[in-house]
Amino acid sequence: MKMSTQEEYGLRCLLRLGREPEGGSLTIAQLSCQEGISAANVAKMMRLLRRARLVTSTRGKDGGYALARPAEQVRVSEVLAALGGRIFDAGFCDTHSGTTALCAHMGDCSIRSVWRMLQDAIDGVLGRMTLKDLLRNESDMRAWTPARVVKLPMFPAGSNRS
Repeated sequence: MKMSTQEEYGLRCLLRLGREPEGGSLTIAQLSCQEGISAANVAKMMRLLRRARLVTSTRGKDGGYALARPAEQVRVSEVLAALGGRIFDAGFCDTHSGTTALCAHMGDCSIRSVWRMLQDAIDGVLGRMTLKDLLRNESDMRAWTPARVVKLPMFPAGSNRS
């Protein structure tokens, strides 16, 4: 699994906005220049983030984009959901059934269990992490651990699972 360019660029733009003084805004051109992302990509990210009500936009000479609410109130999980969706959702099996109408494993699927566990773990971390948390420097972020992080069981050493 990989994080998409859209998710990466969208988060970067939001973090740039989060560094602005309260009420501050940036234009697409400013975000593009400061983040090294094309203006077309910035415009696309801002459109998605505005629709998700994570940013506001103001037109005119002093216009631009600003966070819709303080960085400590914006969960990373909602940002990623707005930009790319979840890894696993209830409709996953309906859209990944192969060439048949229903997946051959619909009644008993160990793969579905893995995706659910993974999504629960991701939700456990990103649901507690805010943009304010991500505004820390890298070493502080490495030391950061949210309360009640979901821990997945590790396979015993020497097992053939990877």
